Amino acid sequence: MYKTLLLEKEGRIATLILNRPDAMNSMNGVMMKELAECLESIKQDTSVQVLLLKGEGRAFSAGGDIKAMLDTDNPFNIEEAMSYVSRIAMALYTSPQITIASVHGAAAGLGLSMVLACDIIIAEENSKLAMNFIGIGLIPDGGGHFFLKERVGIPRAKQLMWSGQIFKGKEAKEIGLVDEVASEGLGWATAMSYAQKLMKSPLAAMIASKEILHANQIKELELILEKEAKNQSAMRKTVDHLEGIQAFVQKRQPEFKGK
Repeated sequence: MYKTLLLEKEGRIATLILNRPDAMNSMNGVMMKELAECLESIKQDTSVQVLLLKGEGRAFSAGGDIKAMLDTDNPFNIEEAMSYVSRIAMALYTSPQITIASVHGAAAGLGLSMVLACDIIIAEENSKLAMNFIGIGLIPDGGGHFFLKERVGIPRAKQLMWSGQIFKGKEAKEIGLVDEVASEGLGWATAMSYAQKLMKSPLAAMIASKEILHANQIKELELILEKEAKNQSAMRKTVDHLEGIQAFVQKRQPEFKGK
């Protein structure tokens, strides 16, 4: 059904797997579109009460596909991409399911925004989490500003976004970025065990509490997504962004000019 995703259902549990392992599950236009459509369809599935997210291969997701951004044969449509990532963020935040992210390897940029949109985050010890848009002269998108602020507060969120600092599992838990740390290679087993415990819980009550807690924040998320889309489009045209992606491809340190 999907080119870049695998969706599996077993009873009341659904598993969504990002499936571009050769590209470390970096998100191109096709994956963004499929994620938006898939998550919106899961929202409508009343038989599902728990949704698990994971990445195939070596990572959860390395974020946006920078090579796709540089493909002159198929120009990257930033406005379309922003529409998809906004839909992904809103679908996750308003989903009538308990969402669990299982992180191994990298969860960077847009990949981390997606992780932070989930209710429960389990990261392996050696996973690498970074809100590292700054490295290519961009701002967080996919609700990254909103979800990071929700997790760690505004002052810490600014520092994490501006530095692009990489956190391993235990460091991430210490600052409240993730909920549980699993041993290397056991992230998925831990997430599945968590899901099985939820199956024995009064899930209807838990989902109702989630809806109540999120209800008043939805308008703020919508506003932030709108501002992210507008500003990301502007950042894509900056000298610093061009330098950032060229430096990334050339594997050198960027020389930013603040323009």
